[in-house]
Amino acid sequence: VLVIGAGAAGLYTALCLKEHLHVGLINKNVLPVSASDWAQGGIAAAIAPEDSAALHVQDTLAAGAGICDLEAVKFLVEEAPACIDSLVKMGVAFDRTGPDLALTLEAAHSRRRVLHSADTTGKAVVSTLTAKVLSRKNIELVSPAFALSLWLDENGRCQGISSICDSRVKWLRAEAVVLATGGGGQVFAQTTNPSVSTGDGVAIAWRAGALLRDLEFVQFHPTALSKAGAPRFLISEAVRGEGAHLVDSKGYRFAFDYHPSGELAPRDVVSRAIFSHLQKTGEPHVWLDLRPIAVDRLRYRFPNIIQVCADWGVDIFSEPIPVTPAAHYWMGGIVADTFNQTSIPGLYAVGETASTGVHGANRLASNSLLECLVFGAQMGLFDVEGGKSKALPDEFDAGEVWQRSISQQEIETIDKLRVELPNLVWQSAGICRGKSDLESAIVQVEMWRQEFASLALSQTLLNLQPGQMIDFSPDDAQNSSVLRNWGEVGNLLDIGYLILKSAAFRTESRGGHYRVDYPLTDRDWCNHTLVHQSNWYQSGRIED
Repeated sequence: VLVIGAGAAGLYTALCLKEHLHVGLINKNVLPVSASDWAQGGIAAAIAPEDSAALHVQDTLAAGAGICDLEAVKFLVEEAPACIDSLVKMGVAFDRTGPDLALTLEAAHSRRRVLHSADTTGKAVVSTLTAKVLSRKNIELVSPAFALSLWLDENGRCQGISSICDSRVKWLRAEAVVLATGGGGQVFAQTTNPSVSTGDGVAIAWRAGALLRDLEFVQFHPTALSKAGAPRFLISEAVRGEGAHLVDSKGYRFAFDYHPSGELAPRDVVSRAIFSHLQKTGEPHVWLDLRPIAVDRLRYRFPNIIQVCADWGVDIFSEPIPVTPAAHYWMGGIVADTFNQTSIPGLYAVGETASTGVHGANRLASNSLLECLVFGAQMGLFDVEGGKSKALPDEFDAGEVWQRSISQQEIETIDKLRVELPNLVWQSAGICRGKSDLESAIVQVEMWRQEFASLALSQTLLNLQPGQMIDFSPDDAQNSSVLRNWGEVGNLLDIGYLILKSAAFRTESRGGHYRVDYPLTDRDWCNHTLVHQSNWYQSGRIED
């Protein structure tokens, strides 16, 4: 079994697969670099006496704005306590209040149900899972390696992948391929996601003919650090849950002008409130004031936020943090059922790469790490016929190896597209969207996709035959990074196109998708946007 991606979803999936299976964990970076590793808030689970699965379901459905899959949400929520128990047994050091696991409140949750490890929960989970993976004899790390395409047999079943490893294209055969590549935040100029989040899984699945869903629904986190030269470091939702205030330059708590819950309204509401308020005031950012939180509590709960802000010259004990919204999470993805099966036999998708129906139009805070774990655990049900698995990597070699070099002009074109595309997508498909911006952006991205496809390098790599091997002078260290950049830019162009087309297709506003020309939610759009190859269509109506 090949697992593509080594964030929480990929690592937990690899650990949950039966131990008699040979598992190849394909990772384009050295462990660990993933969005999971950056997750601050925590993991939601209804484990408190005053909480219940029914309440967690209710909150998830409310955030999802009418297009969650009820059965998938119930499954997610009901399996949550068992997954938390599994992590505790593995050694994840969640914060405690006495002997009990500590729980905090986050936006749009009706109860305190978010488990955390200070403000670096993702790191605590991923580091524990990584250590477990490295100790497992049946799991082989294949990294750094970049998945190029899915390899389908004559019946349309996924039988492996083509990949770039050590500046050479290789073909790896497998009984099953699990895509766990995370989201695509890098397609937006402003994002909290790390540089690896380039939508690889969604893009390669789309090119192979997999069914995709709800790609217009992108969650923009309301509070990312806004300092010149600094990355858009996420200031966790939990900060507002603990009592921080969102204010403008005059100290006015403007969020209450947009929603009765103020700072604790759903993320899409708070992001639009900030966006709208900045348009009114003409200011570059708003402010997140943590001073209402007790100093001891701040030091205990948010040591990482304190440190990162200090690194960029912000003393949170004496001044508020300048913040703006940034792309954070992609609700859409590859259609997958509760067993992670996609529309392509032999292909599975787990985590942010998948669209299982648990998030609907807007994800509830701290349900994302939970999804990685609950659905990753489902891969424990997978087995191969006869219970035997070949050793990995099972390379398929047609015998002939082609030699190929990369021109400077190709490198410059790839670099140019990497910079220009995210700026365009942020401007046209960011927090507020409109028909004319979307349509002109689609035309531009189509031109860029043609320019990219016409590169000699693209002509070579996009038209490979199974088993065809290409060697790009492994002695040249630059080639490896150029090839990865080529692959990521191609994937970003594809997902940028998919997001823009999906946003233009849905002529209403719902959850993370807001159209200035269609600002209301429309009952006739209470359905999914489905994408298959070059076709966009609506699913059947989702009943209230």
